[in-house]
Amino acid sequence: MTVPSEDTPATAVPAYAPGELAALAARHGLKVSGARPSLPAYLRQLWGRRHFITAFATAKLTAQYSQAKLGQIWQIMTPLLNATVYYFIFGVLMNTKHGVEDFVPFLVTGVFIWTFTSSSITAGTRAISGNIGLVRALHFPRASLPVALALQQLQQLLFSLGALTLILLAFGQYPRPAWLLAVPALALQALFNTGLSMAMARLTAKTPDIAQLTPFVLRTWMYSSGVMWSLDHLLAGDRVPRAVLLVLEYNPAALFINLMRYALIDSYTWDQLPPLAWTAAAGWALLCGVAGFVYFWKAEETYGRG
Repeated sequence: MTVPSEDTPATAVPAYAPGELAALAARHGLKVSGARPSLPAYLRQLWGRRHFITAFATAKLTAQYSQAKLGQIWQIMTPLLNATVYYFIFGVLMNTKHGVEDFVPFLVTGVFIWTFTSSSITAGTRAISGNIGLVRALHFPRASLPVALALQQLQQLLFSLGALTLILLAFGQYPRPAWLLAVPALALQALFNTGLSMAMARLTAKTPDIAQLTPFVLRTWMYSSGVMWSLDHLLAGDRVPRAVLLVLEYNPAALFINLMRYALIDSYTWDQLPPLAWTAAAGWALLCGVAGFVYFWKAEETYGRG
C-alpha cells in the first residue's frame, strides 16, 4: 500500500479548461453570481420591486428635512425663496420682466418645473454611491434606486404644486380646462427625468468626479432654458442665428417649462410655443427614458464592485 505524502491531496481534483468549467456549470444549472438578466427579465424584476421603490422614495422624502425645525415646509420654501431671489435679480435689477405678462406666475412656474428636473439629475448622481452599502448587501435590480429617487422628486413637486396653485390664484390665474394639460406635461417630464437620473447613476458610479461638474452644467442649462426670462423676447430680431434659436427653443427643459406655462397661465398662448412642441417633448421623454434605462441596465453587474 502506498501511503500518500502530506503534499498529496486526499482527493484529486481534475483540471478543467475555462470552457469546460462553463459547460459543466451550465449543465448543472449554475449561473454567474450577479450576472445581468435579460432586459425583459430585468423589467419583470423591477416591477416586482415596485412597492420597495415607492416606500424607499417616500422614506427619503420624509427624512430629507427631518433635522430641520420647519420640517417638510422647506419643500415649498426652497423653490419659493429661489423664485424670490430670481425675481429681484432678473425681474427688477435686469428688468427681464419687461414685456412679459404675468411675470410672477411665469417666473414661479419656471422655477418649480426646472427644480424638478435639476433635483432629479442631482439625485441620480448619488443613486449608487449614496447607497453603496445597500447595493453590496442585497440582490435586487439596481435601477430601483435611481427610479425611486426620481419618484421622490416627483412626490416633492406634487407637494409643492399646492403652493404654486395659491400663487397663481393670487395673481389672477384661475382654474380652466387648459390646466388639465399639466398632467401629460408632468408625465412626460417625469419620464425624461427618470431616464437622465439612470444615465447619471451609471456615469457617476464609474466616474465619481462627474458629480462635482454636474452643478455647473445644470446652472448653464438653467440659464439657457428661459427659467427667468422669455426666450422669445430675449432672442427677438436677427441678433441670434436661426440654428441657435431652434436649439434653445427645442431644449427639453425649455419645452417642459413652456408647456406648463401654456397650461397654467392665461396670457401664455399657443403661438408662444415652438411648432410641434408636444411632439418634441414626447420625443425627448421617450428617447431619454428608454435610452437611460437600457444604458443603466447594461452595467447592472458592475455596480457596487471594485
